[in-house]
Amino acid sequence: MKIFTLKQKTLLYLQTLTLSALCLTGMAQKSALPAYHPTSAEIADSYKRMELMDSLTKGTVLKATIQANWAADGQSFWYRNFLTDSLAEYIYVNTVQGKKSKAFDHEKLAAALSKASDSTFSAAKLSVHDLHFDLEKHTVVMQAKGKWYSYDTESNVAQKIEKPTFPKAKEIGWTRQVSRWQPFRADSVSPDKKTRAFVKNGNIYIGNKEGKDAKQLTYDGNPLKPYGELSWSPDGKYLVCYRITPQDERQVSIIFSSLPNTTRGEVKTRGYAQPGDEFTSYEMHVINVGTREIVKVQSEVIDFFDAPVIRWRNGDDKHFTYEKADRGHQRFRVIEVDATNGHTKNIIDEKTDTFIYQNLIYTHYQPEKHEIIWSSEKDGWRHLYLVDEQTGKIKNQITKGEWVVREIDSIDTEKREVWFRANGMNANEDPYHIHYYRIKFDGTGLVKLTDHAKAHHNLAFSPDRTYYIDTYSTMTSPPVSELRKTADGSLVTTLEQADISQYLALGFKLPEIFKAKGRDGKTDIWGIVYRPSKFDPKKKYPIIENIYAGPHDSFVPKAFRYYGEMQSIAELGFIVVQMDGMGTANRSKAFHDVCWKNIADAGFPDRIAWMKSLATKYPQVDSTKVGVYGTSAGGQNSLGALLFHPGFYDAAVSACGCHDNRVDKQWWNEQWMGYPVGKHYDEQSNVTNAAKLKGDLLLIVGEVDTNVPPESTYRVADALIKANKDFELLVVPGMGHSDGGPYGRRKKRDFFVNKLLGVTPPNRNKIALK
Repeated sequence: MKIFTLKQKTLLYLQTLTLSALCLTGMAQKSALPAYHPTSAEIADSYKRMELMDSLTKGTVLKATIQANWAADGQSFWYRNFLTDSLAEYIYVNTVQGKKSKAFDHEKLAAALSKASDSTFSAAKLSVHDLHFDLEKHTVVMQAKGKWYSYDTESNVAQKIEKPTFPKAKEIGWTRQVSRWQPFRADSVSPDKKTRAFVKNGNIYIGNKEGKDAKQLTYDGNPLKPYGELSWSPDGKYLVCYRITPQDERQVSIIFSSLPNTTRGEVKTRGYAQPGDEFTSYEMHVINVGTREIVKVQSEVIDFFDAPVIRWRNGDDKHFTYEKADRGHQRFRVIEVDATNGHTKNIIDEKTDTFIYQNLIYTHYQPEKHEIIWSSEKDGWRHLYLVDEQTGKIKNQITKGEWVVREIDSIDTEKREVWFRANGMNANEDPYHIHYYRIKFDGTGLVKLTDHAKAHHNLAFSPDRTYYIDTYSTMTSPPVSELRKTADGSLVTTLEQADISQYLALGFKLPEIFKAKGRDGKTDIWGIVYRPSKFDPKKKYPIIENIYAGPHDSFVPKAFRYYGEMQSIAELGFIVVQMDGMGTANRSKAFHDVCWKNIADAGFPDRIAWMKSLATKYPQVDSTKVGVYGTSAGGQNSLGALLFHPGFYDAAVSACGCHDNRVDKQWWNEQWMGYPVGKHYDEQSNVTNAAKLKGDLLLIVGEVDTNVPPESTYRVADALIKANKDFELLVVPGMGHSDGGPYGRRKKRDFFVNKLLGVTPPNRNKIALK
């Protein structure tokens, strides 16, 4: 270890002071840019430009999407391109030859249609539909102005025809994820259609198909606790039923204050379950129809949503399974029942200390093979597993790695393949980009259909899935649409590349994709940055964050977008940003778990670190003046920014926020905040914490919001008034769950101009008088 003399220590100390002074000088020079502070006339001009651009930017991006119309044989399709001034062109694609061409000559077709009909067709604004090509007969059948025509492409002659019948394309079905929220479908008629079971006065009776000559099977039911939800076994020997304990759903009310032709407000009331409310419960029983013996299934009462779907085992009329998600979202099971005695066995039994995301549970049953394909985050990432339906043993993990299966598109049981979408598999790429794959049930043979471009992909398959159209883009690269072969993902032909020249000619630049480290200094947080089109690099601008931190998804757009509200707000003199912090979905389980019983966190430590990194890189970004706006969960987040992080956020516009998770809908809030309702609900409530308000606040709410009860906002307003806090409140008569509509969006802009730029917005009342 080196020992320094006092003189050496003194010199080192002076050098440190000098370096610190230099660093501070550098920082001062970096932040020495003057703040953007427009005059009243300049801000009025900015509003005029913003409103003009809101209109002029429409239709300035061309050929960005393709809607393919496939022929029955799957070897060709046509699509329509919309061009400048809403003009259209029609493209025909021969997939076998890999060639595309104009479907017809517009001038010649318009002339032929005009001659064959009693109206005039314009070549420039030709609009035809339902095109069907016959290359051998060189004809095109189409619909135009509600009539059907056959057009000869060689003679250029059209003639009216009756509506033809076209062969249907051969389609390969898709297996879509089925929501576990769907109600059970009861069937009272036996499989052989000879017997009917029904409920009378709370008890089960069984009779002939007309319900006559009925005999009573149960005797302990009554109208207050009836039997119901009947389901037969495939052989008709067993009847699954439930002893039901009904719970009336508690009500919420809304008031229509300004209905036309009335002088009184109208109150509407509807059922609305909130966290902690009781559900109707179901106690499962099985009746042996022959012996009339009834056994109680040896499993817990189903007290979370409706009776489940019953699946009888293929080739076994004595065993069935059902799925059960426990209230609190911490346990999911596939339960096997022995119909002869009510004994049960857990085939799948997943437990977690945080949550199982109910809406993303995927199960696909293969009766012939007695297998279940099941999704789980048990290894820290959402992946697929192949499970033996009889033993519950996991045969193998189908997908694995530090990436996320986003959605299952199809299950091919013959080839034993899963077709799926995923994000995060590709290194050195935005981990939220969607890519498409297929893989064998045993986890081998992974085929990457979209590995050719680091972008966000959207695939549309031909009906027989021989081909697909891949439209891919990023926020900084316009869409490209390609035709590819499904077998190996090889390129057949490039169909279109979006044209954004008209948009760029208006003076706009595309948003910047920006990533920075989150709260842990390791995890990348991804976001986007919009700047004013008249951006002055010699000025610094306040930040406005567009926030939505709902744990059910991620929200920063990945596919190409051009002009929208964020750019529109930026035009007034702001740096407008959006990012996904920890606690949102589509990353690892650990990333997502941050939200567990912790909605108020909203990823703010990551968001703040991200914006500070942005300001460090760009001196034009003023992180000492920060606004935030959001709607619904974003409304809760935007007010939470002022309540829990007043040292960073200065102004917020909160629209129809779910400000107290006890007031909002049960299924969403118990998923993330847990059950039972505990003190953490109160501790994180914007209502409870309203007295902490620092900064400027505008609350917006529609008076007839049926999604988040308006009283959620009113309770915040009440608490703020009682705490003697200054704030603004906009209640929009007749409006539902919204950001306030055009008027609310205008008030939001005015609010930020006043609070962050220190300028009074244009007085529209006076302007209107001129």
